[in-house]
Amino acid sequence: MDSRYFTEEHQLFRESLRDFLKKEVVPHIDKWESTGVIERFIWEKFGEMGFFGIAYPEAYGGLGLDLFYTAIFLEELQKINSGGFAAAMWAHAYLAMTHVNAEGGDAIKEKYLTKSITGEMIGAMAVTEPFGGSDVAGMRATAVKKGDTYVLNGSKTFITNGVYSDYIVVAAKTNPELGNKGISIFIVDRDTPGVSATKLDKLGWRASDTGEIAFDDVVIPASNLMGEENKGFAYIMQHFALERLIMGINAHARAEHALEYAIQYMSERQAFGKTIDKFQALRHTMAELYADMEVCKEFNYSVTGRLDKGEYVVKEATISKLKSTKMADEVIYQCLQMLGGYGYMEDYPMARLLRDSRLGPIGGGTSEILREIIAKMIIDKKEYKPAVKH
Repeated sequence: MDSRYFTEEHQLFRESLRDFLKKEVVPHIDKWESTGVIERFIWEKFGEMGFFGIAYPEAYGGLGLDLFYTAIFLEELQKINSGGFAAAMWAHAYLAMTHVNAEGGDAIKEKYLTKSITGEMIGAMAVTEPFGGSDVAGMRATAVKKGDTYVLNGSKTFITNGVYSDYIVVAAKTNPELGNKGISIFIVDRDTPGVSATKLDKLGWRASDTGEIAFDDVVIPASNLMGEENKGFAYIMQHFALERLIMGINAHARAEHALEYAIQYMSERQAFGKTIDKFQALRHTMAELYADMEVCKEFNYSVTGRLDKGEYVVKEATISKLKSTKMADEVIYQCLQMLGGYGYMEDYPMARLLRDSRLGPIGGGTSEILREIIAKMIIDKKEYKPAVKH
């Protein structure tokens, strides 16, 4: 335990979460990985334990805890070896719910945030479009105001919880002429007429329901607008720092898990009369990989501390995701190699870990986009500013 960041209370939380996951989640993971459906009961169990309320106000049933509790939540989810299950949980708790909490009015929070915290409702965040990818400003979905309603048209893709969620936080253009200055955020109930979803077949993250969602003349009340009209792009950018840091933390945690597993395996596997952890070439490879993981972990904790204090860490969070996801892929690739033929077998954890990890440099802003954002900040001296003060 690193006492600069984690207290005894944090450690007790980690232990209780770890026990909960081992008892309530791990026995079901293989089933959920093969069916692609995470059963509803587990969301309610997470809710009962308070895990979805970690970062949210007590007024809505949350715990109002610091960001290091969130880091622990993310780390332990990575260590049960189902990137899809982990993604379903954190996309609900930190993508959808972040917007509901930050931009939703009291009525929306009362209806959606309270039930999201208890696990009675599952949320999804829908920004990415089939032709847009990381180009948020280029979105085509529209929301046209008609009286006291908006009519929503368009499609979104690669949406985690996109098929089985109860509500969707949707970004759409309310004033297309304004480009990225004309985007707004809405909350849409899944059962609203005109909403349909198709499940996507993925390389990894197989437990989660990643979907393509279509909105066909979907009529929603004007009261479902979150925050101010045409401020949506700024809201999305505001929360990207948290999303990128989450993916950075996920990456260092799964790399650490891979290293722990590989080192244990190497201590048991014998070749040429000794365990393979005694071969210098392999030992030194593991030393390098461990060092890379530790550097990312330490950096991510530092950024977590700064974000927790309210600093605007868009540059640092972008670096976190860029470097940590690349590191995790390299570490897991090499750890798979340490298992030899067994690394390639589905009965061992590395095959799934490798597949799941590969989404890291793609989801939540590709590495290519992140490099350009960092370049704009360090070369062009572009300054990103917070959208709103919360």
